[in-house]
Amino acid sequence: MTISFLRLAVATAPLFLAAGTATAQPQDPHAGHVTAPAPARTPAPTPADPHAGHDTSTTAPSPAPAVDPHAGHDMSATPALQTPPADPHAGHDMSAMSDQAADPHAGHDMSGMAMGPPDIPTSANDPGRSPEAAPPPAASRGPAHAADLYFLQTDMVAARRLLIAENGDIHTTAVIIDRLEAGVGGDEDSYLWDAQGWIGGDINRFWWKSEGEGEFGDGLEEAEVQALYSRAIDPFWDLQAGVRQDYRPDGEDVTHLVLGLQGLAPHWFEVDAAAFLSTDGDLTARVEAEYDQRITQRLILQPRIEVDLAASDIPEIEIGSGVSSLEAGLRLRYEIRKEFAPYVGVEWSRAFGRSRDFIEARGGDAEDTNFVVGLKAWF
Repeated sequence: MTISFLRLAVATAPLFLAAGTATAQPQDPHAGHVTAPAPARTPAPTPADPHAGHDTSTTAPSPAPAVDPHAGHDMSATPALQTPPADPHAGHDMSAMSDQAADPHAGHDMSGMAMGPPDIPTSANDPGRSPEAAPPPAASRGPAHAADLYFLQTDMVAARRLLIAENGDIHTTAVIIDRLEAGVGGDEDSYLWDAQGWIGGDINRFWWKSEGEGEFGDGLEEAEVQALYSRAIDPFWDLQAGVRQDYRPDGEDVTHLVLGLQGLAPHWFEVDAAAFLSTDGDLTARVEAEYDQRITQRLILQPRIEVDLAASDIPEIEIGSGVSSLEAGLRLRYEIRKEFAPYVGVEWSRAFGRSRDFIEARGGDAEDTNFVVGLKAWF
């Protein structure tokens, strides 16, 4: 056994000696390289490429530096001189470049790069676009309408009048029954109507209005009819003027001059305001406002308010100066059709000042609340 161990030690001794020698010597970076003698030339002022002349066919290529702007260019014909820092295109093929210095990529192979949309001139900046010629002088001569050259003047006037009538001067007619109702809950059951309508065009119209009230079993209390000329002064407002005639069972019929304003206020409030000057010299005014709040396409809640004012006391019709009375109501209607809608609601009214005194003096109530059922319609 001892002899065998000695033989093995003698046999492996040279191997251990060679390994120790290799470890002790510094590593040669060019060991194993085949360095062919380089041709004689003037050395560059900068340090030479440490891998120049090495056979690196079997060596894994190292990653290209990210800062090298000439990666992928053919540098075989370029002398090994330091590139001046001021010339970023030294060694590039500049033969295909024009004298313009605006394109830094001229002569590069850009086939693999993503390109933006081409810069194609449009008709707005096309220098080859032919200029538009001015209209010839003859275009501004002659009649304003070419038809006047071929038809008689009387025929053209009649045709234009017919065109205006059929397309811009259309006459319409409407009848609106705003309230036709019966009320319960006061001293006696009552009834009321409030209707209006018009005939005419978009600018000029003839308006009529009528309203009145009474008690079942006790007859009519008061009624009025208005005849008005209406002119549109705004897309949403009409200025109205005319006369009003009052009818009363006691024979106190009175005629008034009327000046009013009717239309649609902001936020869709319908407003009707008017001042009345009677033949007796009494000046009164009335303001009505209502709003349609749609709950559904057919169910509509309508608040309504009416204020009556007077410049002086009118004892014969129980009206006092100032704010004489106020009515506020809330009606819920259901539109079976747009033109036909029954409703239910509640109406509260109260007299103020001297009007209240006149009513209480005859034994009446200055404040009243009624539940109403009625109909709103138009055609």
